[in-house]
Amino acid sequence: MERPLLPLGAPRAERADAARNRRHLLATARTMLAEQGGADCLTMDALAERAGLGKGTVFRRFGTRAGIFQALLDDDEQAFQQQVMAGPPPLGPGAAPLDRLIAYGRARIAFLLDHREMARAALDGSLPVPAGTETPLSRTHIRMLLGQLRLDGVDLPMLALQLTAALDGPLLFYLSNSDLTESTDIQKRMTRAWEDLIQRVCGG
Repeated sequence: MERPLLPLGAPRAERADAARNRRHLLATARTMLAEQGGADCLTMDALAERAGLGKGTVFRRFGTRAGIFQALLDDDEQAFQQQVMAGPPPLGPGAAPLDRLIAYGRARIAFLLDHREMARAALDGSLPVPAGTETPLSRTHIRMLLGQLRLDGVDLPMLALQLTAALDGPLLFYLSNSDLTESTDIQKRMTRAWEDLIQRVCGG
């Protein structure tokens, strides 16, 4: 297993009842999203009622409706990061750097498209782009893989930044509703374009 890509640090101490409520609320929120087919159904009041908890408990845990989606995204982001750090190759360790870079782009695009409604619902005015700013994992991981490729004469930090920008949050702003609903192969086209970009940049 590789060293962690991000310093996760010690988890913040949390009372057992608070941790239990958090898990229950997130599980309830996921059930509501799955049953009702969209982010619009998930409100603070509806979540509190469905979870059988007071509205004050929900507010203390998440702060705002957007905070619910931010927490859901954070959970899924942590699971995604674990796949990158310790999952099977080529996304996880054990494959050639170029193959891992291509696999990372494919997986990240799929993650963003799958979470697009959740990411937009997580915006509350304090986050500049969906799902926050860039995900630190992306630039760190891409920079590491570019370094393993030993590209001559390349400004690796800047190249990693530019490739990260091609994947993370802002990508969702460039896709219109018609792009997402009318084009059934949008994910295939995007992953194919990412592979072509990486092959050209890295000379593969």
